[in-house]
Amino acid sequence: MRILLIEDDKVIGPAIREQLEGDGHSVDWAMRLDEAEDACAGAHFDLLLLDLMLPDGRGIPFLKSLRKTGSKVPVMILTALDQISDRIEGLNAGADDYLVKPFDLAELSARIGAVARRYSGNPNPVLERQGLTIDIAARSITRDGRAIALTAREWVLFEAFVQNPSRLLSRAQLEERLYSFDSEVESNTIEVHISRLRKKLGAQVISTERGLGYRLGPV
Repeated sequence: MRILLIEDDKVIGPAIREQLEGDGHSVDWAMRLDEAEDACAGAHFDLLLLDLMLPDGRGIPFLKSLRKTGSKVPVMILTALDQISDRIEGLNAGADDYLVKPFDLAELSARIGAVARRYSGNPNPVLERQGLTIDIAARSITRDGRAIALTAREWVLFEAFVQNPSRLLSRAQLEERLYSFDSEVESNTIEVHISRLRKKLGAQVISTERGLGYRLGPV
C-alpha cells in the first residue's frame, strides 16, 4: 500500500516509516498539515496515519475537511491523547481506527492490515483461490501446502490485485503502490514484477489489457 504518515515527531516518524517499509509498503512522510494537504492533492494514498497535534494545527479539523470532500481513504489516528472523549471525537470525525502512543510497531502493522482488509471487502485474512491459499495477514501464499516466496514489492503488487479483484489497474496506479515521492521509477519496473509474479503463481493469474493495464485473472 502507499501510505501517508502525518507525524511531526522526529523519533517516532522514522521508526514508523522503517517498520512499514519493512512490511513492503511505500511511505510518504509529512510533518505538517499543509504538507499533508499538498500530498493528498498530488497523489492517491491507500491509508493515512494521522497524528492529532501538528505544528500548524490539530488533526481533527483536517480529517473532517477530508471527509467533507468525499474522500473515503482509510484514516488511522496515532496520538498520545488517550481520553475516551478523544477517541469518540476521532472516530466520529471519520477515523477508521485509533491507536494511542506509545504503541508496539507490530500492533500497528496488524491494525493496518485489518483496515486494509475491511476496505478491500475481504475481512477474512485467508483466501482460497483455485489451489492458492493467500494469507493476507501473514503475507504468505501456498499451493498444495507448499510456500511460494514473494519479495516485498511482488507482494505489494499482488495484494493490490487481490484487494481489487475485478478492477483494471494501470501501470501508474501500480507504481504508486510501490514508490513514494522521493523514489525513482524505471520504465519497465511494473512489467518486470508482473512477469515474476506470473512465473511464481501461474501465467493466468494476472491478465494484460494492452495499452490499459492489468487485471487479476482467474486465480
